[in-house]
This record gives sequence, C-alpha cells and structure tokens, in this order.
Amino acid sequence: MKAKRLLLGLATVTAALALGGHALAGHADTTDTTDSSSVVSDSSSTTSDSGSTVQTKALSKAYVVYGAGLASEDKDSVATALGVKSNYAALTATGSDYAKYLNSAGTTDASMISSVALAPADPGSGVKVNIAKYNGSNNITQVTAQQYSMVATMAGVKDVIITVTADKSVSGESALTGVYKALAADGLTLNAENTQAANGVLDATQPAINDNSSDKKYPGKLMAAVGSVSSDLAKQRQNGNDLATKADIEAMLQKALAKQGITNQTTQTQINNISIALSKVQQAPVSTSKNYVSNVKNVANNLANSIGNKMASVKDFANSADAKQAENFIVRIWHQIVNFFTGLFN
Repeated sequence: MKAKRLLLGLATVTAALALGGHALAGHADTTDTTDSSSVVSDSSSTTSDSGSTVQTKALSKAYVVYGAGLASEDKDSVATALGVKSNYAALTATGSDYAKYLNSAGTTDASMISSVALAPADPGSGVKVNIAKYNGSNNITQVTAQQYSMVATMAGVKDVIITVTADKSVSGESALTGVYKALAADGLTLNAENTQAANGVLDATQPAINDNSSDKKYPGKLMAAVGSVSSDLAKQRQNGNDLATKADIEAMLQKALAKQGITNQTTQTQINNISIALSKVQQAPVSTSKNYVSNVKNVANNLANSIGNKMASVKDFANSADAKQAENFIVRIWHQIVNFFTGLFN
C-alpha cells in the first residue's frame, strides 16, 4: 500500500507539472503581482475611488458596451458586427462616462456613437484590437487599431481583445470609454490619471497618423516607438532617477522613430506634442508598476509590424475553441497518467 500511495503521489506531481502552465494561464489573478512601488496595496484590483495602477486580474467575462448615441433599432446589427454572443454582458457608455474616465466635460450622450466588445485574451498576449466593418464599411475614420492598443495599454489595460465599430462615420475617440467602463463593471477600475494621460497620447499621435494615412505601416511603427519610449521612461522612474526632461524625451523619441525608419515622416511639432504627452504618462501612477514596463514593451514589439484593422484572430481569445481543445488535451494526459499508475496494482 505504501508503494502504491508513493507511485500515485508521483503521478499527481507529474500531472501537476504538466498542468501547471495551463492552470496559471487560466487564473492570472493568482499569479499577477504588483511591485512595491505601485499604489496597489493588496491583491484586489482597486485601492481607492481613483482605481488601481494597472489591471491586476484577468477579465472574468466578455462585455459589449454600446454608445449612448446608438439608435435602438441599430443595436442588433452593431452587435452582429462586433461578434457579440449571448453570454456578453451589455453596458452603455454615456457622455458622463467620457467625462469620468477622460476628464473631458461637455460630451453629450448623442455624440457617443462608437461601440466596443471586450473579451478575455490569453495571459501575456497584451491588448489586441480589431476594428470591425459595419455593413461593409469601416466607420472608424481616424483612430487606428494600433493606437487603441497602445493607448489602452498605457491606461493600464492588459490581456484583452477589443473590437470596435460604429453604425456611422465617426472619429472613434470615444470608444475607449467603453473599454474602461467594462473593466470597471468587472471590478477592474483603472486610475483616472492613467486613462487621462493615455488619452493625451491618443490626441498627440493623431495628427501624425492623419498625415501618413497612405502608409499602412506607419501607425504600427509610430505606436511601437511611442511604447518603447514609455517603457524606458517608466523604468527610469522606478530606478529612482529624476523624471526625464522634455528634451530628454524628445531625444529618446527621435531615436525610437529612427529605429522604426519613420523620422522623416514625423514633423518636429508632432514630436514635440508626443513628447509632452509621454511626459504626462511618466508622471502618472501607471509608470510606477514593473508590470507596466513589460506590458507596454511587449505591445510595442507586437505593433512594430502590425498592419490594418485586425490584430486578433479566433485563437487569441481565452475562451476560443483552440483553448478548449488544449484544455481537454491536458485533462486526457492527467487521466492517462493516473490510470497508468493505478493499473500497476490492479
């Protein structure tokens, strides 16, 4: 009996090792920690009314957030464009939400047109964004998938797939409000200073994106450069060094743009404004988190060669068929190991 218990114990350990990576991947809330310099004081996702430094837990379920300006008769067709399923929790993003998360008063409900779907992604995958066509048309006329991805990351978001659409032509600037509202509904409220600083990067990069609209590679390269600099600035702050000056940030950005080969496509005025926006991100709480340093660097690397409006595929969703198939495979291994050792004594 002792030998049998010993071998069964070895089977359990072996199976646990096989399952370990998958188990951790399925429960990021138990493995993701925040560094001591973060404002997060415990394992929960929030520390105060202002929210946490970065997203500290995986999104628990999928959400769809409709713009308050969306006509009720168009909701079903928008849901179809977003790929919404019956298990998505539905919310509405209002003008008040825009003011709350982006500190911009005066936005009306009627102007909240764009809608978003938010789904859990596999741990470590970062933020991936798809801009979905509505009745065959891309109605998000300015903001690119790459901008959404980097700006959401700078706000403290991670490991989600965001899908954006609108039933009429809009700039797309209000879409991130829906992302932040969905996270708050899931218990993952982000710090308002972070979301506001991140939105400043969206505003600062828009003119350069617009000026290079004919170059499909430019948005990914620009946001990769911006993310790389932000990661370095956060690391500098965490190392106890003085905050970088505007001149320092400009020099870092120039170097990053040169690495991406787009220096000549970005004007000095644009570089100046982006540098100011990056400075505000460095001063925001998000830059005190070691998790942010790696999150933004990983997303920057993903964006460098990103082209077009579709960054995520079915396999990237945490609840995808591929993920379920992998889970079933691991379970089968477990049963085979246990049955093998049990069979030795039958």
